[in-house]
Amino acid sequence: MQTPSRQQRLAALRDVIADIERKPALLEPRHADSPAADGAFPAFSGGLVQEVFTDAVRNGGASLAFALGQGKGLLTARRPALIFLQLAGDGRFFGLPYGPGLSHFGVDPAQVIIVRPADMGELLWAAEEALGCAAVAGIVAEIGAMPAPLDFTASRRLSLRAAETGTSLFLLRYGTGREASAAHLRWHLAPGRSARQRHDPVAPGAARWHLRLERGVTVRRQGKWLLEWTENGFASLPARSHGPDRLGAGKALSRAVPAALADRLSQTA
Repeated sequence: MQTPSRQQRLAALRDVIADIERKPALLEPRHADSPAADGAFPAFSGGLVQEVFTDAVRNGGASLAFALGQGKGLLTARRPALIFLQLAGDGRFFGLPYGPGLSHFGVDPAQVIIVRPADMGELLWAAEEALGCAAVAGIVAEIGAMPAPLDFTASRRLSLRAAETGTSLFLLRYGTGREASAAHLRWHLAPGRSARQRHDPVAPGAARWHLRLERGVTVRRQGKWLLEWTENGFASLPARSHGPDRLGAGKALSRAVPAALADRLSQTA
């Protein structure tokens, strides 16, 4: 029997790649539910895998809040549950969701199911199985940096599964490294200075995020947002809101100020 030539093997490989690219889950990813106005942050439907990268672990709370903010919008009577996946040994390092904090954020703690697998292989297996559960609206998985089990093949399997079932998966990632991934969206997130507190100008107000879209064919508008959390979900703020907005922040003092007024000045002034 004649051995296939190099050209024949390359032609066969091209056919396989072309067949993969024709699959609907990758060729026609889900878009936002409705076109967003210029500058507004779009509301995404379910069935997407989103990577949320932040440079430092200390920003993990902001990443979790961003993922839960989207997950909250996916909850319905037929899909009443969110799942949080974290390795059993990572709770002391990354922390765990806090019930009263979830309630303040508008998420009922009873709707959040915490699963803590022993290793990353089991975590990815749990994520894939949860994607197939019709009662799950979204899954938030604490991944970390670049674990070996989460290669391109694994991410593609998760993306296909999410697109098939309509359940969203949010992968919380840390660090500046990037590897190939089949995720539909990849975000870079940094916490922003909170707004003024309505009843106390020196207390922190609504949470804010600086968000940049690094990769994603489902968004065809701008790639940067400053988001603020409201009772109705995310609100996009104009670029001028990036500057200081607390009382006394960034202002030079032209004269001596009594110590009694020091509580009205920024800690970093």
